[in-house]
Amino acid sequence: MGVTSRPNPEPPVSLPDPTLLPEPKKLGVLSRLAPEPMKVVLNWGRRYSLWVFNFGLACCAIEFIAASMARHDFIRLGVIPFAPGPRQADLMVVSGTVTDKMAPAVKRLYEQMPEPKYVISFGACSNCGGPYWDSYSVTKGVDQIIPVDVYVPGCPPRPEALLQGILKLQEKIARESLAERYSTQDTARPSTAALRSGLVAAPKAPGEERE
Repeated sequence: MGVTSRPNPEPPVSLPDPTLLPEPKKLGVLSRLAPEPMKVVLNWGRRYSLWVFNFGLACCAIEFIAASMARHDFIRLGVIPFAPGPRQADLMVVSGTVTDKMAPAVKRLYEQMPEPKYVISFGACSNCGGPYWDSYSVTKGVDQIIPVDVYVPGCPPRPEALLQGILKLQEKIARESLAERYSTQDTARPSTAALRSGLVAAPKAPGEERE
């Protein structure tokens, strides 16, 4: 019998050290539920399911109604008009002149809306007071009492302007991070408590005397 030599064993292949994937970033108030990739899904669902609470105070409210009718039909953009109340709404559209007497009601209804919530200031009167900016009884812009996301200029704006404002808001929601929105940094969205105004006072408790 012939003697055969055994083949030389192949040298062991050195495998690279395993690389650990970075921990996914978290989203603010949803840090225990939603990692960073879910931000796209959450924002997509949020921007196309806006339930609108129209706070109509003057003539601009008529243009809001026109935008919700069949000719313009902003429901096709994922906006549901005429929420039953602020507790069911995602978006408040303030249209018309905000008077000092009405300012506490605007702020109270905004505070009743669940988070996340958005505000569109629709028309010159709600933006800055409009033609009545120098009146003793007019609030010089609704942003003095509540945070505003989108301003729609005009006196009154056309319904197409409101549609453009809604599209701008949806673009903002699409790239929004809840961690940035509700962080404690200076760039965070201001709360209603940070918007101080001598025109808005806390309501009197039952039994307290009014000044």
